Amino acid sequence: MDFNDLWLSKESMDAINKHGFSKPTEVQEKVLPVSLSGRDVMVQSKTGSGKTLVFLLTIFEQYLKNRDSKALIVAPTRELAVQIEEDAKSFSEFIEGYRIGCFYGGVGYSRQLEEVEEGINLAVGTPGRLIDFLKSGKINFKDFSIVVLDEADRMFDMGFYPDIERMFRSMRPSQERQTMLFSATLSVKVRNLAWAFMNDPAEVEVRPEEVTVKEITQELFHVTSSEKFSLLLSLLKKIGPESAIIFTNTKDAAVEVASRLKINGYKAAFLMGDMAQSRRLETLERFKAGKLTILVATDVAARGLQIDDLELVVNYDIPEDYENYVHRIGRTARAGKSGKAVTLADEEYIYGLEPIEEYIHMKIPVLWPDECGLEEVEDKSKGLKIRKDGRRPSDTRKNKVERKKTEKKPNRKQKPQIQKKKNVPLKKEASMEDILKKEIEGKNVRKVSLSDVKAEEKKGLFSFFKRLFAK
Repeated sequence: MDFNDLWLSKESMDAINKHGFSKPTEVQEKVLPVSLSGRDVMVQSKTGSGKTLVFLLTIFEQYLKNRDSKALIVAPTRELAVQIEEDAKSFSEFIEGYRIGCFYGGVGYSRQLEEVEEGINLAVGTPGRLIDFLKSGKINFKDFSIVVLDEADRMFDMGFYPDIERMFRSMRPSQERQTMLFSATLSVKVRNLAWAFMNDPAEVEVRPEEVTVKEITQELFHVTSSEKFSLLLSLLKKIGPESAIIFTNTKDAAVEVASRLKINGYKAAFLMGDMAQSRRLETLERFKAGKLTILVATDVAARGLQIDDLELVVNYDIPEDYENYVHRIGRTARAGKSGKAVTLADEEYIYGLEPIEEYIHMKIPVLWPDECGLEEVEDKSKGLKIRKDGRRPSDTRKNKVERKKTEKKPNRKQKPQIQKKKNVPLKKEASMEDILKKEIEGKNVRKVSLSDVKAEEKKGLFSFFKRLFAK
């Protein structure tokens, strides 16, 4: 099967040809014949399988048939929403006058309100910001004849289930719109939503994720926490990836790993869930443009990222949720391509390994550094303290203080002794008290009253002491 068999419009075919697509992926081949007919679909498919093109082509074809058609795409993260917007603009290039708006939090409302007022044919957004526009009456959900939920399971994991329900209740009846739902797993919540708000959806399952990981070269190294970063440097030197994502379980770990990689000469940056939106987008753009080689991210920050031709994924920390392992490494084998995933198993997160191997139905091959020919690499960041904001240690007052503490300085109390020659006693004038102590040491002294001393003897100090210390 190829795209010509789907009887797509000239505009869609021109976009497909421009992007160099020849044959549909598995999810496109199975879902497009159903979705193009106007029927609701509930699809189980992993990220990177080509599902974005499925709902975009469906939306564009419906619009070309009916210019009043408007569509809404809901995504779990800002990054995914922006990525879908970019793809939509790229594939609608040959559709004259087609307007697309993107709505997400973390930025001001003014520009997004302008897009609404100017009129849009396709709205892409995250649940929180879309609810804000719903409450303010700026967007009328009854205007949408096509609704898409992308990565539905992720939205529910992030607590958006009540928001999704509220949006559906604000839409036109299910019989009067087409709804497409895409999810990596068809959980109970996903199915409940489908039954409540969709119109007899066709269920399509495309290669569950636990099977697709077998296409990825997986390796595992056992290592202690203290030696983990050194092993990472050795791996990066041997593999030399042009692009890589390193996953950590915490934000602090992501900042530390990225900062230490930069100190060691790598073009690296971290991606965190609570970063400013402008900075997040700038980091992603730099990574996609090849200005960054390595992106260090947490699972929450990386949700929805669409990055093609990713050479390497490193699980710096074993994920605590076994499903996240599949989501992580699946980013390096997109659209049927092969990839490489390396996992570092230390004593802190080793407990997560067994559930992962049960989930993917295989044992991850274990390798040892000395057997792989890994070279020891000098860690230029060793011993340095890393700020939580990712600034270089040299920029921090704390590290300057720490470095001063480690510098060898002379002890001021011992300074006179250091400046003098070998144990040379200091000269000082003897006091009368010292003289008296020396005189009486070891002698049997009798007490003599001053009245017992004759007057003439008091005239001379020598005669006085002679009388005083006489036995």
